[in-house]
Amino acid sequence: MSMDEVLELVRDDISAMESGFKESLNSNVYLVSKVGEYILKSGGKRFRPMVLMLCSKLCGYTGDRHIPLAGVVEFIHTATLLHDDVVDNANLRRGSASANTVWGDGASILVGDYLFSKAFFLTVKYGDMSVLKVLSDSTTRMAEGEVLQLLKHSDAETTEAEYLDVVTNKTAVLISAAARIAGILAETGLEKQDALAEYGMGLGIAYQLMDDCLDYVSTDEDLGKSVGNDLKEGKVTMPLIHAAQKATEAERTVIKEAVEGDELTPEQLRAVISIIRKYRGIEYTMDRARGYIDNAKRNIETFDASAEKTALLALADFVIERTH
Repeated sequence: MSMDEVLELVRDDISAMESGFKESLNSNVYLVSKVGEYILKSGGKRFRPMVLMLCSKLCGYTGDRHIPLAGVVEFIHTATLLHDDVVDNANLRRGSASANTVWGDGASILVGDYLFSKAFFLTVKYGDMSVLKVLSDSTTRMAEGEVLQLLKHSDAETTEAEYLDVVTNKTAVLISAAARIAGILAETGLEKQDALAEYGMGLGIAYQLMDDCLDYVSTDEDLGKSVGNDLKEGKVTMPLIHAAQKATEAERTVIKEAVEGDELTPEQLRAVISIIRKYRGIEYTMDRARGYIDNAKRNIETFDASAEKTALLALADFVIERTH
């Protein structure tokens, strides 16, 4: 199944969710609506809502609460992007000027706070205590992941285990939550909810690992930001961690100076990319990502055959095959 065919299964639901964004962003404070609309309309893949919607259909859910709750997940994701760009001093987001570049750090932080607040308002309105617990647990872990990433900033000694902790909490838990919420809505029982959550977790970890690879191998145009951006921001990701483990002492010194220096030069970036290639850091990271995807697929094997199951398997393949 192609990604266009996957999208077709949830196109109406995605459209309904996006129609609800304007109402949810309706505020007497002009800047709230303006910044919120800017970031929500900036070309995101709606990956997390898609997971929730497809899993809902997989489980036979026939109601309509999955639409606003998918919007909740996207609001939480968007809030973290607004905060991330401030922390990272990022100038670009999805190929356009980041919100903090356009309106400043203060506006981005506060509108991010507004989106978090609105997300939980909508959760109380359309969810139940089980959904609220999943999202509150997930957002707590996401915050921990953000802080852990901050602690490991420009740390050339970051281990693979430490990095996977960051990835799991910062990125994967929200995708896992989206899948679990679908099971809760459909009242599938705990076993299937756990299976859906594991599917989402594998998808989320693999998604971030592939992002790590794309940061070093894509063109600027594909990424919507500069190649090697993670390194420039002091982020030590899986390809570099693997290369550093295999590198000679002299090569580790090159990596350490690039990671921990005040400003990354083009020469340093080229040297680090050369070391990553030498020790096949990209290939290693992609292999790890494929392992998580294989596990994700196994977790939905017990569900009955359906177009939605085929779509979720295709979505897992897309995570590995995407180019941006």
